[in-house]
Formats: sequence, C-alpha cells, structure tokens
Amino acid sequence: MLGVFDSGVGGLSVWRELAALLPDAPMMYLADQAHVPYGPRPPDEVRRLTERCARWLIDRGCTVVVIACNTASGAALDALRAAHPATHFVGAEPAIKPAALHTRSGIVGVLATQSTLSSARYASLLARFAGAARVLEQPCPEWVTLVEAGDALTPRALPIIDARLRPLLDAGADVLVLGCTHFPFLLPPIHTVLDARAVQVIDPSPAIAREAARWYDGARLFEPRREFWTTGDPAHFSQLASALLGEDVQGRRVKSQSGESE
Repeated sequence: MLGVFDSGVGGLSVWRELAALLPDAPMMYLADQAHVPYGPRPPDEVRRLTERCARWLIDRGCTVVVIACNTASGAALDALRAAHPATHFVGAEPAIKPAALHTRSGIVGVLATQSTLSSARYASLLARFAGAARVLEQPCPEWVTLVEAGDALTPRALPIIDARLRPLLDAGADVLVLGCTHFPFLLPPIHTVLDARAVQVIDPSPAIAREAARWYDGARLFEPRREFWTTGDPAHFSQLASALLGEDVQGRRVKSQSGESE
C-alpha cells in the first residue's frame, strides 16, 4: 500500500501524478485538515502531528509513505526515517538544484511557507545546490488558504498571487520554485500573472511521484483500492478533492485525537 500524507489537499497534486504512474497500485491519502495549515505552527508541533499521521498510515499497511508537504518534510522526515526503518519515506523539498541549473538571469524565486524557508533542511539545500544563483525567498501563507478554501481558480486568487510574484519578477527571477504541494493547483492564475514572460515554473509533484513509484514493489490490483481520509470535515474534503482531481472522491473521517476512524 502506498500512503500519501499532507496537512490538507495540497498533496493531491502528488497523488494524481502517482496514480498516473501506478494505476493498479493500492493507495491511501490522509489529510490532517483539523490542523491545516502547518506553515505557522512551531517545528516541534509539526513533527508531532506528522509522526502521528505517518504512524496511522503505517498501521494500515502502507510500506511507502509520501510526506507530500514541504513543511512536514522539513520538520519530521529525518525523525520518521529513524523511528520507522522498515518504511520507506519520500519527502517534499524545494527544487533548488534544477532551478539553479536552469536560471539564465542567475536569480531564482522560491515560493513556500515560512516554516519551510526557515528549516534546516532548506538551508542545507541552499548550501549544497544554489551555487552562484541568487535565491530570493517569498513566503506565501495565503496561498495554502486559497486552495483549502476552494478559491484557487476564483477572481479572489489573482491579486493575492500577483502580490507575492511581483517582487520576484521585478527583481529579475526567471525560474520560480513551487515550494509547497498546494501551489501546483494555483498554476492557472500564476501563469496569468506571468503573462507570457519567459519564466520557468518548477512543479515538484512529478519528481516526488517518480521517487515514490521507484520504491514501491507491493501489490498490483485489477481494481485498485483507493482510500481518502481526513481529520477534518469529510464533506468539505470530498467536495474540494473532487474539484481538484476532476473525479468523484468520497472522503472518510479520522478522529484527529484518538486515531480512530469513522
């Protein structure tokens, strides 16, 4: 069983890529919407929340777990690997290396939560891969809320996205890194703001999915088992996930404190 975890629905950007790569693999998605967004939370709290959700997936048979959240990966990935050596964890992290390789102007913009930008994992990525590139960091706390509220493609999104992109574009960034799995769902309004500029936008979802698929060697089913769970409101999750994935999604609720399911 493949498990995909996120604080909310952002990890569905990875889910859809993974489902396309492994259409016959059983998969389980868990959204911790009772605690979304993770970005403003202290790292220790994010680590505890992530550990609890990862354990829930492992207890239900997931042998590969994708932490499809940059904030959770930065806070908890190393601890999870140490605590669960029999489980293969795939994390999410800003794509600094390909951005630095592809920039022509020498300026890269990273769009992420403040927690991701402040993490030791992100600092390590910069030290190892940024090279001579100038990396500009742009926290985008409202972007997660846009997706979770179902406003990603509404007129409300455009000025919020423009306000965060404009300083990076004015500074000459020609590569933008989406450092949160929620952000690929904002690509249509992002491209509207870019307005045909020669700016490359790096979506991390395909690379994360390829890495998870590489490690999965479990069951293949003629009719694959696909489960969606949330610690929040299952009706809201189902409506939002169905709209984002373009298919009928029926979410079920996990009681966020006890770990029991309904």
